[in-house]
Amino acid sequence: MPSTAETIIYHNPACNTSRKVLGILRDAGLQPKVIEYLKTPPTRDELVSLLGRMGKTPRQILRRRGTPYDELGLGDAAKSDDALIDAILAHPILLERPIVVSPRGARLCRPAGEVQALLG
Repeated sequence: MPSTAETIIYHNPACNTSRKVLGILRDAGLQPKVIEYLKTPPTRDELVSLLGRMGKTPRQILRRRGTPYDELGLGDAAKSDDALIDAILAHPILLERPIVVSPRGARLCRPAGEVQALLG
């Protein structure tokens, strides 16, 4: 079973799904490191690393609802990955959540059941 230091959740306490995933992790006996990414956003290197570990593109982790997605024109298919990463770094609310990192991999856990693949 992963140790505390090995499991991380990029968490938004205002998000029901994020709270549910955190509960699932704790119910599994884990005490994950909780990173409230709106207060402590990932650096560019951390975000690029997360994308690589998840096998996702920046577009696949963009959150639209309740964000400046439309105002920033992020639906434009011509926007480069770098431009999307810049937008996420400037507006962390654009990062879909929760993201969980464990020894079994990294995953966007939306819906919450996605976290099961990371539990040992």
